[in-house]
Amino acid sequence: MIKEVVFLWFGQGNGTLSRMDREVVESGCFMKGSLERKLLKLTTGEFAATAVFALLWVYYLSINDKGSMTALSNVFAFILLELILLQGSFYWYLKWKKVKKGRPYTLPNRQLTVFLWFKRLNIVLLLVGILLLIFDQAFSFFFLLVYGFALIEHINYYHIRLSYMNTEEVKEFIRQKGFRRSVLAKELESIRKRRYNHK
Repeated sequence: MIKEVVFLWFGQGNGTLSRMDREVVESGCFMKGSLERKLLKLTTGEFAATAVFALLWVYYLSINDKGSMTALSNVFAFILLELILLQGSFYWYLKWKKVKKGRPYTLPNRQLTVFLWFKRLNIVLLLVGILLLIFDQAFSFFFLLVYGFALIEHINYYHIRLSYMNTEEVKEFIRQKGFRRSVLAKELESIRKRRYNHK
């Protein structure tokens, strides 16, 4: 979500595939070069967002009192946000790499399993964040802001697509009359079904 600002800076567009992109991919009738460029933009956009936020953090520390910014809760929230953004960049990178080599767009089970563990790790860390909110007296508005962004990013990737940037995607959201599951969430559900069918 917040990375969309960085996407605009770098000319990347939105951090998700549009309906047209998904239909093209699912039908198997796509121009490899176009999809490859789209996935590369998503990969670099996520990574650029991670780098920009890290630089902003360092810059803010250099010009302000480090006491409150380096409180445990604030550092924890910042690392959590960066971790989830890196997961997004890694996800699109794996897809870009497969398309670049002319392989199927969907990730294999072994790679999706990594994201299942990422999802579980995120949930644990988000719960720790709630405990910090309750018990750490040093938490600040900064913590609430960054923790909130991290939670939104986790939901956007692992549950429901929340980001709609351009006009086409806003129209798509209106047509579908509500939120839909993210691309990664659908892939993770598919691996669960495959495992269940093999039992």
